[in-house]
Amino acid sequence: MNSFNLYLSKLIDQQYLRTPFYGVPRMTDYLNGLGLRPINHKRVERLYKIMDIKALGPNPNTSKSDPRTYKYPYLLRNLNITHPNQAWVADITYTALPSGYMYLFSIMDLYSRFIIAWDISNSMTAAWCKYVLGEALQFFPTPEIFNTDQGIQFTSELWTKELLENGIKISMDGKGRAIDNIFIERFWRSYKYEYLYLSPPNGGKELYDGTKEYMTFYNHQRSHSSIDKLTPAERYYGTKTYFVTTKYLRSLV
Repeated sequence: MNSFNLYLSKLIDQQYLRTPFYGVPRMTDYLNGLGLRPINHKRVERLYKIMDIKALGPNPNTSKSDPRTYKYPYLLRNLNITHPNQAWVADITYTALPSGYMYLFSIMDLYSRFIIAWDISNSMTAAWCKYVLGEALQFFPTPEIFNTDQGIQFTSELWTKELLENGIKISMDGKGRAIDNIFIERFWRSYKYEYLYLSPPNGGKELYDGTKEYMTFYNHQRSHSSIDKLTPAERYYGTKTYFVTTKYLRSLV
């Protein structure tokens, strides 16, 4: 990806977090309104596909699934989430670097907003997602339900077989309904505005180390009004936890 496309990707990523309902035409209008050199919708469409983002709402879905694979129903609608490990959710987000881009995959406990597991890769494969899932299942109790979108990684036999063999009910967002996985979408916004855009990493190792520190801060120090002003770890474990991150201590003052 050339430097101008990387710059456009960063602009798209930032605007998408503010207006996730922007499809390719509206994002193209937004970029052209910034006074950059003329940008056509085909370029923006290509970047949407590379970034694996889609407009919230009944718009064309860029997170394509394999039409031959089975789609599972959305099980979280009107479900009362009452305890940890009742439902996990997961998603992948794009992270731009000065000389390229990588992807972050995270698994979240829906009751507590606790990040169960995460990893960074330069490609989005079902094998990579399965590996992170395996790490989560090794160290945490098995969830009752696991929700994702209908992306090709999550409709693959490799992923669904792992869930089914562990007795986990599979739930999938409705097509074109990013709102179904809204809590992890909100986490992406927090991650990017509180870390990624404030301290842009220079490379993959710096991205990984910075993300690791942010995850510790998010899980153990960042309280949420939606969960009674507890941290995700306090809500998940039911007790106070103590972890210190040097970069984000100023956020506690």
